[in-house]
Amino acid sequence: MKYTQGIFPIAAKQAIAKNIYSFTISCPEVAQAAVPGQFVHIRAKGYTLRRPISICGIDKKKGTLRIVFEIRGEGTAEIAKLNEGELIDMLAPLGHGFTVDDSFGKVVLIGGGIGTPPMLPLAEIYGEKAAVITGFRDSSAVILQDDFKRTGAETILCTDNGSAGIHGFVTQPFGEIIEKEKIDLVCACGPMPMLKNIAAMCREKGIRCEISLEERMACGIGACLGCACRTKRNDEEYFAHVCKDGPVFNAEEVIW
Repeated sequence: MKYTQGIFPIAAKQAIAKNIYSFTISCPEVAQAAVPGQFVHIRAKGYTLRRPISICGIDKKKGTLRIVFEIRGEGTAEIAKLNEGELIDMLAPLGHGFTVDDSFGKVVLIGGGIGTPPMLPLAEIYGEKAAVITGFRDSSAVILQDDFKRTGAETILCTDNGSAGIHGFVTQPFGEIIEKEKIDLVCACGPMPMLKNIAAMCREKGIRCEISLEERMACGIGACLGCACRTKRNDEEYFAHVCKDGPVFNAEEVIW
């Protein structure tokens, strides 16, 4: 796995929802190597352990990566204090990403909450072939809708309380799509209950499903063994590591 550890300039910063920030980072070598579904590991000033953040955008021509993250603790709060023009300490790109295949027909991309950002690079690749379903607790948490629409993908928004889009969970429109269309691939990232339900629906229909798991990580490169998860291959159980073997897994390999 090729990755780079370095100090990179922040080319742009934007607050896109309450406690949610978008950074564009100038890092040509990293951008060239990055693929959808990978993540970056960022060191916050004053903290030893890095914070894993999914890649939300890859611009190989401009040599930039985009990350979108939510303040969830003191470390991410410190990262959010950084501004355009300042430097960010980053180890990237890390992990195993989603499958990208030009031969695929229809693909469905599903994001829940802060699990939505890693779906954007896939939407940019698949464009009109994709249906993007995103779910949030309410309208104040909704992010990236205009970005998804610009890709040409069908864009479906759900909120738990009905304050924006469809009143309900992402499984509702997803169920309607898989009943009427042939789907070649489903990619999803979000809360574990959502992923479990999506995986079960795909298994019932025989649809290939890839999911991105979120775990607390220390090293980010598979050395510390801190982010183990139960998986199976060839009917044998083994502990994979989200940072190195994932974060993207075939849903059939995960032991829920």
